[in-house]
Amino acid sequence: MQKRPTLSAPGPFLAEQIKPKDPYELSNGHAIFTPLTGQRGARSNLDGGAVLKTDPDVRSAGIDAGFSAGPKALRAPDISVGNLQDEPGWSRVAPPLAVEYADVGQDEASLEEKRAELFAAGTRYLWVVRLAAEPRHVEVHEAGAPSRLAYAGEALTAPGVLRNAVPVEAMWDGEAANRATLRNLLNRAGYESLDQVRGQGIEVGLEQGIEKGEARGLATAICDACELRGLPLSDAQRELVNDARDAVRLRAWLRRVLAGEDLSKLFTE
Repeated sequence: MQKRPTLSAPGPFLAEQIKPKDPYELSNGHAIFTPLTGQRGARSNLDGGAVLKTDPDVRSAGIDAGFSAGPKALRAPDISVGNLQDEPGWSRVAPPLAVEYADVGQDEASLEEKRAELFAAGTRYLWVVRLAAEPRHVEVHEAGAPSRLAYAGEALTAPGVLRNAVPVEAMWDGEAANRATLRNLLNRAGYESLDQVRGQGIEVGLEQGIEKGEARGLATAICDACELRGLPLSDAQRELVNDARDAVRLRAWLRRVLAGEDLSKLFTE
């Protein structure tokens, strides 16, 4: 059994020697220190991750997930989309879509090396979010295509990975991220928009109220959103959501979840 490296000794190291939570990536066996994320990057990472995780075509996504293309390789994009399984250990499949957040002090040579290794391993899209730039923007890298810059007001697409386009600003702006996440959650529940929900006459106060299946879709969206926001529901709260039949109340709860409100206030009227 390999010992856990101190990384004070010279390499090369193996991916199996690096354990979850170790602050290192590997490039050809050489350790790359990955420091903690600053507050601006952490906020943006969570918001952007929520948008991507909830896209109707995405079945898996994660933050800082380790991917190992070989014994001496280990990379962990800030956000990985489409390659994660519900099991321990490093992923052996490159994320089809990866996101990196670049802030003050970004090591550009290291970032370029990481980009090259991800694409060599099979990544199709890499979005580099430039938080320190004025104006903020996203560098869009796509396999086999020239790189481009995308700014607020434009949209990011990843055909074959994402169904919905992502507003550029949703990768760092919390309100824009909430709107995109709400759209995605509604899509996953079978609705195109809140207008369609209203148009189907499922609000309390309309003549027929809501159907059981429609309420279940909104309830599922609320539970998914709570999980993404790191707000674990108690059994009683989950039962309250699943038993609700009032669309006005369900939508209000969903909006509160997406805004990150405290659980103690979440399901009040």
